[in-house]
Amino acid sequence: MAAAPAPWWTWTWPLLGWTVLLITAFAGVGGFVTAAAEAALIATVFAAVYHAEVVAHRTGEPFGTLVLAIAVTVIEVALIVSVMVAVPDEKAGLARDTVFAAVMIVCNGIVGLCLLWGGARHREQGFQLHGASAALAVLAALTILTLILPNVATSAPGPQFSTPQLVFAGIVSLVLYGAFVFVQTVRHRDYFLLVDSDSEDAHAPPPSNMTAAVSASLLLVSLVAVVGLAKALTPTLETGVAWLGAPKSVVGIVIAALVLLPEGLAALRAARANRLQTSLNLALGSALASIGLTIPAVAVVSIVLGKPLDLGLGEKDQVLLGLTLLVNVITLGTGRTTVLQGIVHLVIFAAFLFFAVVP
Repeated sequence: MAAAPAPWWTWTWPLLGWTVLLITAFAGVGGFVTAAAEAALIATVFAAVYHAEVVAHRTGEPFGTLVLAIAVTVIEVALIVSVMVAVPDEKAGLARDTVFAAVMIVCNGIVGLCLLWGGARHREQGFQLHGASAALAVLAALTILTLILPNVATSAPGPQFSTPQLVFAGIVSLVLYGAFVFVQTVRHRDYFLLVDSDSEDAHAPPPSNMTAAVSASLLLVSLVAVVGLAKALTPTLETGVAWLGAPKSVVGIVIAALVLLPEGLAALRAARANRLQTSLNLALGSALASIGLTIPAVAVVSIVLGKPLDLGLGEKDQVLLGLTLLVNVITLGTGRTTVLQGIVHLVIFAAFLFFAVVP
């Protein structure tokens, strides 16, 4: 059976994104152009993730979820760097806020919704315990070394690393993420495969090589459009957050939510189809990529361009991060989940959102 043809929007939305991007280059951003750029940005993000999923389906698990995670992280890094370059002094903590928000959104919001939806539909779902444990071990090391350690290091004041410490943090992040990818795709690939083959949609026909190649090309086109639109919309995002009177850290939450929304929907579809392993691969993989690739990228920008970079979390966020890591270890420590675990994660996520707006 041949694979279904790609929907029309998978190529028209990237085209729309490039069209609006060219308009902003000549006419600037404001009024109708701003609204069009926002719509085009969101649409192009969805198109980019669709094409990443096509490539992922062709390459198979766990390579597929890795492709999607890296694609989303490229979008996230592009958004962070564009804002850092535009307003460096005011946004020294943007990378920290965005990475922390991504971890909370993934580990509590996306995982919680997947466990709740999957548990409500299938009562109980299973996954590979070894794969989840490996991901959580790396996630704990990455978050503590990059988001907690800056607060207690003494070479630089406050939540910042000194230049040698920042270099070390970037290298360690790459080493940990690279080691995880090696284990996931080569050494212990079976840890990240579906528990069984009886899940819904498990036997969907893969796309042809030509279809995958076209999607890979459109994925690149979409990502470049997203980078340009994000840079054009940076002043609007800043103005909107200031007008609402929300803390500056909300900018990081908006960026993380924007880039993780399509991936979250993909994870939810997998949980609904009783493929919780795929959901966890998507979710935990994106959290790891968010830290493992974003921190080195912004470290390079900070060092090369001399931009300030705050990485250490405040006390409130440290408590929420510790609670998140603890609950994830307990929740994903048995290999089986129900709706109860989903509710617990979503309550923590609600607390994160509430205290972000009302600190």
